[in-house]
Amino acid sequence: MPLRPDAADVPANATTPHTTLWLAVALSMGAAISLGMTRFSYALLLPPMRSDLGWSYTLAGGMNTANALGYLLGALATPLLLRRAEPGRVLVAGAVLASVFMGLSGFFTDAALLLVQRLLAGVASAMVFIAGGLLAARLGAHEPGRSGLLLGLYYGGTGWGISLSALLVPAVLGAAAGVPHPWAWAWWALALACVAATAVLWWPARALQGLAPPPAGPTAFNLNPPPARVRWQALAPALLGYALFGVGYIGYMTFVVALLREQGASGGAVTTFYALLGLAVVVSSRIWAGLLDRSRGGQALALLNGLLGVATVLPALTSAWPVVLASGLLFGGVFLSVVASTTALVRHNLPQALWASGISAFTIVFAAGQIVGPTVVGWIADGPGGLARGLVFSACALWVGALVAWRQKPL
Repeated sequence: MPLRPDAADVPANATTPHTTLWLAVALSMGAAISLGMTRFSYALLLPPMRSDLGWSYTLAGGMNTANALGYLLGALATPLLLRRAEPGRVLVAGAVLASVFMGLSGFFTDAALLLVQRLLAGVASAMVFIAGGLLAARLGAHEPGRSGLLLGLYYGGTGWGISLSALLVPAVLGAAAGVPHPWAWAWWALALACVAATAVLWWPARALQGLAPPPAGPTAFNLNPPPARVRWQALAPALLGYALFGVGYIGYMTFVVALLREQGASGGAVTTFYALLGLAVVVSSRIWAGLLDRSRGGQALALLNGLLGVATVLPALTSAWPVVLASGLLFGGVFLSVVASTTALVRHNLPQALWASGISAFTIVFAAGQIVGPTVVGWIADGPGGLARGLVFSACALWVGALVAWRQKPL
């Protein structure tokens, strides 16, 4: 028997493969809240809010820039919280706060107050996403042969949030069409959905509280203590490639619905497009699991960034419905696996004691890229070429990120 709790130890109720899968699925509600609803539902609300409130595309993009800035602040603060509290508690607390801030969005029409709300929602989202990713990584360490699948299931929860938003927001907007600011009702409906997802998170948060990091000193099962810090310079290509992913992907997820509306897509077509994009995110966990398990350097990040650039540029080149639909399916099938690839890279190259720091570092550069992306694309969209030219910029950022990430070698 081990002298002290080892990293692979798990509670008795998390020992079977079947239970492990369900724990990962339940954990995925954290990703559904932090990204699927708190962030990506905004693409569906941007057109009615912009029309109702008279926003420019720069201001509309600035809302997601504020959200990304909050996400960056949350990513900086969450490691400090994780030193003082179990990740399960941070996960649930962040989910509760995200639900509150989503609901508050429906009470404001002033742009400054909405910017503050989006910033606070971003802080809460980072708490949820980092804590949930840490628990998913630890769960994957318990079953190394399925770690890529378990990580993919967690991040794939974003797809459930996107698909739910695609079905919920248009329905609520239609039902509230006769009242002032109908988009406010959509924010309140999304807040209730976040509350329901938070209730689901209670189970994995409690069941996985025994998944502790390895002790700092040597034990019978850990003869070499972990290094004191992460070698960030050695991870520079992956970090830069991931930052450029943040710049590129967020332009698509902020403005693609607005572009489809400009191109004359019907409400039903937009709902179908966004719902299928979300389902593709869920399926992607299985598609890329093997690649994430095999790739110890930046190859997975580079390949996925390159494919994402192709998906991003397609709606800018044509409004043909089959091509647009293919763009959504490809984008959904790839973009959250880029996020999962960085967690896999951390897991492959760092000791478990430094996983929280590693995941947080990638989250920070990701957030920094997202701060730049929406406002720049919105600024481009307000000029000649409109939203299509903005998405071309996003695709170029993704392709440059792919070239940079390819240079990342295993540590």
